Amino acid sequence: MQVAYLAHNLIDAHLARHALEDAGIPAFVFGENLLGAAGELPLFGVLRVCVPDGCAGPAAAALAAAGLGGDGLQAGAGDPISPDEPGLLPA
Repeated sequence: MQVAYLAHNLIDAHLARHALEDAGIPAFVFGENLLGAAGELPLFGVLRVCVPDGCAGPAAAALAAAGLGGDGLQAGAGDPISPDEPGLLPA
């Protein structure tokens, strides 16, 4: 899975997911169930919209066409989920 979009909030994450699915790209929101947790979790960077590995390029184009890629929240096309990146990683 590739991170296609880093979201500020749940609504933002689902807008990105729906834009990707409307373009025919399967997408999943990671971190959605962690929003009410506290303690060791980071405050930001928990919500990530991810796409399959081969869909990173088309996902970036679909998000840009939907107006969701211009504010610096979009991850670079082809960037893998990095263990050095703050936030949580999928199991």
